[in-house]
Amino acid sequence: MSLQIAETSFPEVKIIKPQVFGDERGFFFESFNARDFARQVDVEAVFVQDNHSRSVKGVLRGLHYQIQHAQSKLVRVAEGEIFDVVVDVRRNSLSFGKWFGTTLSADNRQQLWVPSGFAHGFVVLSESAQVLYKTTDYWFPEHERCIAWNDSEIGIEWPINFVPVLAGKDRAAKRLSEAECFE
Repeated sequence: MSLQIAETSFPEVKIIKPQVFGDERGFFFESFNARDFARQVDVEAVFVQDNHSRSVKGVLRGLHYQIQHAQSKLVRVAEGEIFDVVVDVRRNSLSFGKWFGTTLSADNRQQLWVPSGFAHGFVVLSESAQVLYKTTDYWFPEHERCIAWNDSEIGIEWPINFVPVLAGKDRAAKRLSEAECFE
């Protein structure tokens, strides 16, 4: 597998661009290869769970993380387009409270590596989107935390001109200043 790795504003967060082989029949690419991922992303991740969500336009999921059983995630889009965001929630980090966002889509086939210590969320920009992500630990609802998507202290510039559709837990999310974070 040949990957192109693009740096982000966080050294730990990576945009991964797989090599895509296409012709008149369609396309093929390896969405994950442990050996190449470890070598090229410089991370030896052991994934234990694959998640698949489908959401309609305007749905915003996040900003989620687990305070115990912290999860790293490898995120990609199989259908549609999302704006994907990470926020550093490590209090001792020089970039605490800073964010990074990028567009992931079925067309660009890019993936986002989200290491533990970062909250993660996305908003659906297309009519619908199917998001797939691998995690390095299981989901433990009792350890899940959520930061408000529109926390003015973080100042995420979501590329939307509508009020997003939120789940109950996302409507009840805390501001970063009130949230339980990593030390």
